[in-house]
This record gives sequence, structure tokens and C-alpha cells, in this order.
Amino acid sequence: MTGYRLAAAFAAGFVSVLVFHQGMLALLAAGGLTAAQPWSLAPTAPFGVARVISASFFGGLWGVALAFLLLRFPKSPSYWIVALLFGAIAPSLVAWFVVQPLKGAPVGGGFPLAGVLVALAVNGAWGLGTALLLRIVGPRSAAHAI
Repeated sequence: MTGYRLAAAFAAGFVSVLVFHQGMLALLAAGGLTAAQPWSLAPTAPFGVARVISASFFGGLWGVALAFLLLRFPKSPSYWIVALLFGAIAPSLVAWFVVQPLKGAPVGGGFPLAGVLVALAVNGAWGLGTALLLRIVGPRSAAHAI
């Protein structure tokens, strides 16, 4: 993967958090399905950056991983299914089993059904958004292929 494609994948994941992940969170919050607030500027540990910026940064890193995975499905309808499933499952599992325990919370926050469904929905929206953005900024010729 070229430097341009790595940067594009990071940017796609970063922007997808701002638009698709947080957009889905806004819809779910407006529907009363979660108390979490989208586009939160509340500081997060350990560096005190805004939650939405922290989430976007990690969305960018996940975007690179997703771009590598999607290399295997460039023209297939599976491209969208893989993006949705990867987005919904991989970041959610890492959040539940790595991030939450590191922050002193129980694994998966105890796995309340509403919390699990919100995580899968917002992260799945992120995956689809990232895949869409990757298609938009995708290579224009075989010479620039991922």
C-alpha cells in the first residue's frame, strides 16, 4: 500500500467517525436508545483530548486495517458486507475486552444488551462509511491501486 493510500485510509476512517459513527450515535440518542452524546468535546484520559477527536484518531487507525482487509474484495458485493461486519465487530471487541478493562471498567461494561447493540450499530456505520470514503478516494488507475 502506497503512502498516499495509507493516508487516504487513515483519513477515511477519521472522517467516517465524524460523519457516520457520530451520526448514527446522534440518531440513536435522539431516539432515546442511548444516553451517550455524539460529538462530545469532553476530555478523555490520558491526554485530555476531546472524546470525538480521540475516537476519530482511532477510527483512522482502524481505517488502515479495514483498507488492507478490503483489498481482498475490490469489486465484489462482499466489499460492503465485509466493511459492515469488520466495522461492527472488530472495534467493538477491542473496546469491550481491551479498552474498558484498561480504563478500570468491567469487560464489556457488563454487556448490557442496549450497549452492545449501540456499539455494533455505530461501529457498523463507521465501517460502511469508511468503505464508502475509500471508494470515493480510491485509485483512479491501476498504477495507484492499493
